[in-house]
Amino acid sequence: MITPDQKKKLVEQFGKTSSDTGTSEVQIAIFSTRIAELTEHLKIHSKDHSTRRGLLKLVGKRRRLLNYLMEVDIERYRSIIAELNIRK
Repeated sequence: MITPDQKKKLVEQFGKTSSDTGTSEVQIAIFSTRIAELTEHLKIHSKDHSTRRGLLKLVGKRRRLLNYLMEVDIERYRSIIAELNIRK
């Protein structure tokens, strides 16, 4: 679970303003944080299939946002990929 403080830091780091939660970069950063946490959870609890399904849904959402960002502005896409160390 992502805490409000973590979310606020991500918004400040990737958003244009301090209350900018809607841009693709912020959403991708939040999804990436949640994906990392769920991945760690599944390393311990390997038979938690409902969490695995949620993780796969988050990965799909992030992938769709990255595809959208790549079509709209390739430079923003490259910068978010570099900052978050995401590979395609």
